[in-house]
Amino acid sequence: MTNLKDDMDPVEELLAILNLERIEVNRFRGFTPASRSVRVFGGQVIAQALVAAYRTVEDRTCHSMHAYFIRPGDPTIPILYEVDQSRNGRSFTTRRVVAIQNGEQIFNLAASFQVDEEGFHHQIPKPDVIGPESLVSVDEIKAKLASQAPTEQLRQSMQTVGPIDVRHVSPQNMIKPERLNTENPVWMKLKSSMGDEPYLHHAVLAYASDMTLLDTCTRPHGVNYFTNTVQMASLDHAMWFHQPFRADEWMLFAQDSPSANGGRGFNRGSVFSMDGRLVASIAQEGLIRPVKS
Repeated sequence: MTNLKDDMDPVEELLAILNLERIEVNRFRGFTPASRSVRVFGGQVIAQALVAAYRTVEDRTCHSMHAYFIRPGDPTIPILYEVDQSRNGRSFTTRRVVAIQNGEQIFNLAASFQVDEEGFHHQIPKPDVIGPESLVSVDEIKAKLASQAPTEQLRQSMQTVGPIDVRHVSPQNMIKPERLNTENPVWMKLKSSMGDEPYLHHAVLAYASDMTLLDTCTRPHGVNYFTNTVQMASLDHAMWFHQPFRADEWMLFAQDSPSANGGRGFNRGSVFSMDGRLVASIAQEGLIRPVKS
């Protein structure tokens, strides 16, 4: 049975889809919001798979995960998450999660969990950029530009309000994107407060991390998802969690793209808390295939 309701606000809806239904010891069922009409959002699958892995681990925190997108997800049917309890060690625990629809893998994830330990510490500094308070949210920008979208599907997408407040330090025009450098700092946070469970904050960041990262490698080419001139899809996704954080407080997602080649773009990001702590690192390669007219 789905745990989604028609009258949920976006944050309630996100937290609901992360509350997976347990159907066996190592099997879980996840659902997709009705607003997703074409394919399942990649960040949703990452977050749900991570939650499934967490449900089989006790007293340990995820420090790294590596995932592959294999097939587009169908938003009209549930997703089955099967967890393989690969290893339960004294310090580290390893899990592998496979997401299945219609008997086929659409996604897989490997994650490692660790007991709390003390050790050496160093980090890169947080970039000096303008704060989020004076920036405009992506939801506001999309709402103003929706009437200019080239297709009805894109118009509807631009009018959809999400659970994450995203604010670009160096925004690109969505309808007529100019050529920019690949440095793409973005502020983001969940729009409402939530509980203190670390797994939930990891899952929400995993969800949010797939929202802007792939766009980074399209910036120097003057294209984006809304121009309808490039085919875009996440191919893989890796995350490393360094320190505790709250996903319902502002985080700076400092992104760049070192390379694009062969129809693929490589992107990476460093996530900082407001007080300057490096809390996570992210890398992703995605398909950015020009659409031939």
